[in-house]
Amino acid sequence: MRLSPEIKSKIDSLWDKFWSGGLSNPLASIEQMSYLIFMKRLEEMDVMEQRRANAMDKEYTSIFEGNEDCRWSVWKHKSAEDMLEHVRDVVFPFMKNIHDGEKTLFSQHMKDAVFTIPKPTLLQEAVGIIDELNIAAQSTDVQGDLYEYLLSQLSTAGKNGQFRTPRHIIRMIVELVDPDINDRICDPACGTGGFLFSAYKHILHKYTSPELIEQDKEGDYHNLIGDNITEEQHWNKIHRDTFYGFDFDSTMIRIGLMNMVLHGIKYPHIELVDTLSNLYNEEERYTVILANPPFKGSIDKDSINDKLTLNTKKTELLFVENMIRLLEPGGKCGVIVPQGVLFGNSKAHKGLRKMLIDTCQLEGIVSMPSGVFKPYAGVSTAVLIFTKGGETEKAWFYDMEADGYSLDDKRIPTDMKGDIPDIIERYTNRHEESPEDRKNKCFYVPVDEIKENDYDLSISRYKEIEYEEIEYEKPEVIIQRIDELEDQIKSNVAELKAMLKQDS
Repeated sequence: MRLSPEIKSKIDSLWDKFWSGGLSNPLASIEQMSYLIFMKRLEEMDVMEQRRANAMDKEYTSIFEGNEDCRWSVWKHKSAEDMLEHVRDVVFPFMKNIHDGEKTLFSQHMKDAVFTIPKPTLLQEAVGIIDELNIAAQSTDVQGDLYEYLLSQLSTAGKNGQFRTPRHIIRMIVELVDPDINDRICDPACGTGGFLFSAYKHILHKYTSPELIEQDKEGDYHNLIGDNITEEQHWNKIHRDTFYGFDFDSTMIRIGLMNMVLHGIKYPHIELVDTLSNLYNEEERYTVILANPPFKGSIDKDSINDKLTLNTKKTELLFVENMIRLLEPGGKCGVIVPQGVLFGNSKAHKGLRKMLIDTCQLEGIVSMPSGVFKPYAGVSTAVLIFTKGGETEKAWFYDMEADGYSLDDKRIPTDMKGDIPDIIERYTNRHEESPEDRKNKCFYVPVDEIKENDYDLSISRYKEIEYEEIEYEKPEVIIQRIDELEDQIKSNVAELKAMLKQDS
């Protein structure tokens, strides 16, 4: 999340309005705020889609056709009482059914959504603040930024792993995995959908003419219109059969669905289900998996999917095994895990690492510093990149020391890049470089050595620390220097005393 102090101040004010207006449940407030932001962004996205269609010489039918009074710009000027009645009875039902009656997951999950802002003045004040945010110019992941910032103020932050992955870390992982137009992409613990829409932008970036692309100071790309995707079947696949997400929190599902729709995915597949449970039975369905599953979770043993073989209740282990199960042979995964997964000595920890080495090609391990997830959590993490099938011959390690932001709770921007550009470049060229020097940030480790070390995948096990030898002067030389300094001090004191006598 990279919000300016002015934007943060406005969101703080919005939060205060909701709190004093009687909506004290944090997630309920976030959901209602998201609905309002969604209403505003619908019009902004409609305008953008119109421009995109014009640029590509295509026809475009506005989603507001026949419902012009549902445009934010039309109803935001109403009186408080009229606004509440209009939004509750007209705009909100329209928003819930923007797919014109199609049985989509969006309409299915929004069916139970309820507009609960109780007071006309609260709605009017909230609309005024959101209007001032100028959201379209500030952020492409609006719901996510809002959720992340609000969650940072909660005492329960991170309790269930419900905090967003920093966007620049998501972009790094997506670039390492490199999804493409024909992939079927899944996040089995999707939250607000950050990995999914980042993968969408990555694909659009590949198929947008370079002269159209703009890049901001944080490294994020904009104006990605995919003008080189000329086949209608490819667009149809992107919208209907590319992005799949799952979560067990109904609020996250609705926020994730809104987030995906606002980013241009018309029919996102985001479903309410616990992918570790027996209620979820997909196998070998996806070609790409991108995820940051909950770290500290534990699941009831009786609920764990029977097809998962690790004898553990630790969700960070079960999720990775599940990802292997969900990938098609040859499919690729990028997942964040706590460092303990890399060296834990339980049978389940070792079993998972053995699975990654012996039944997959473990392409890379990027060790990240502990401050990456502050202020939510200080745990040290790593990124695993692997391909299902075959076996590992050697593993590529990278020791990330900086991610472009301070590693304390404030996460102040430094250069906003850190080691990330180097990680992407070195990983891309790893086969040509074949780095072996373990004093450097990245290097290869042969699989036989990993097996000899009980399948330990922590970089500290293999990295060589180069100590600089310091040559000290001989004791007699140091003593002589001290004597010389004492003589000099005595001489200076004597001169000072003489000067004082003259003055008196």
